[in-house]
Amino acid sequence: MPHLIKTPETTHRVYFQDCDMLGHLNNARYLDYFLNAREEHTTAHYSLNMGELAREQSAAWVITKHHISYLKPARQGAQVRISSQLIHFDNSNLVLEMQMRDEAGARLLALLWSEMTFVTMPAGTRTDHANGMMDLLDQLDVEEVSYDPDGFDDRVKEVRQQLKKLRRGVGNDE
Repeated sequence: MPHLIKTPETTHRVYFQDCDMLGHLNNARYLDYFLNAREEHTTAHYSLNMGELAREQSAAWVITKHHISYLKPARQGAQVRISSQLIHFDNSNLVLEMQMRDEAGARLLALLWSEMTFVTMPAGTRTDHANGMMDLLDQLDVEEVSYDPDGFDDRVKEVRQQLKKLRRGVGNDE
């Protein structure tokens, strides 16, 4: 299998209708932006269509929990970069990390962990990933990110510190 991009990234414009009265992306809309970006990433980079996969396997991932940190506002009209990566998986669960950064990629605006469980349809009972899916998940797992279910705040701090060091390296630490 060809080399897969473990952390794909796309750029999105923050639209007026998605913003609050202050011109900031509405908190609830962050989830839409993140999940839409992940769908784009899986389709473009892994040839996975979630709807087709669900119909073929009579199973799908359902979100069981979100952890989100809003750090800086995504403003109306701005371009933002959204990346997504798999940071943990087992036989029937996975955890995705998604980051929203400014257009330059230098400032973290928001970070999200989405925990998901693979379930049968229509019953909604937990089921194991197929062997082929486990192989794909193994290839996509970003092992450099140490996942701890209680470590979300530590991860936010770690990413912010990494970006701060990068900004200092280019002389752009505001």
